[in-house]
Amino acid sequence: MSQAQELYMIEGEELQLKTEVSGKLDLLWNIIDGNYRYFVRTDTNTIVELKNTKVDGKYQFEYRDLLTELTDNSKSTKRLNLTLFSLSEFIDDYNSTVDSTYESTVSRNKLLFRLGVFGGLTNSPFVTNPDNLTTPLFGGELEVLDVNQISRHAAFFQIKHVLEQDELQYSTTELALGYRFRAINKAKFSLYANVKFATVNFSNAVVSTNTNGTITTEEFNETAFDVPFIFGIGADIRISENSFITLAYNELFAILLDNQGNFSQDFTIGYKFNL
Repeated sequence: MSQAQELYMIEGEELQLKTEVSGKLDLLWNIIDGNYRYFVRTDTNTIVELKNTKVDGKYQFEYRDLLTELTDNSKSTKRLNLTLFSLSEFIDDYNSTVDSTYESTVSRNKLLFRLGVFGGLTNSPFVTNPDNLTTPLFGGELEVLDVNQISRHAAFFQIKHVLEQDELQYSTTELALGYRFRAINKAKFSLYANVKFATVNFSNAVVSTNTNGTITTEEFNETAFDVPFIFGIGADIRISENSFITLAYNELFAILLDNQGNFSQDFTIGYKFNL
């Protein structure tokens, strides 16, 4: 677990850094100006930044060369990623091999869980809606991310409820499994595409028919399992170290569901936090 932030002067730059690993080599880091930055402190109290600059479109992996030197080439850095989890694991393993009294504090869990809630409006584009009416919705989501890949890939489980209104007597509770890819994945902002690949809907609808001037209504209750591949986009905006505001534009199109004539007006705003 990260310790409290401390102030350091590194190459003329004053930085607030957190200590993630402490031993023969220390790992320091923080999110600075929207970017993750990592530093190593040696047993002589020298602090060096771990860098991965790009030249002519190619990354130089300077951090791998530096850590190879600092660990006396005792551990391979060939597959070492410039991420908090990967660096923590590498330095923790090195500290364990050179100091028999070293006690590891690094979690080996490669998964990060985020819990969120959201609300918004939808015109339910895959449901018959002649007047293109919008209705409120709300729900919750559990997101599972790969820490070692800087959370670019994620799976999620979502519960959503669409409310009924007088003009559109339709409501549904949806359980969905999906995948998320963060095309832009910065420390303070990420932009991603979603796909729901499996859904279960518990729906209720009232259908009115006019037969020779006589209006009759009939109520339908339906449970449906689909593999619809519904696509949408979204964004996370970091507001603290462990929490985010979320924005989403959902149900843009589906591969295996027919649009019922209305372009998607499914928008949500929410809040999520790291567990």
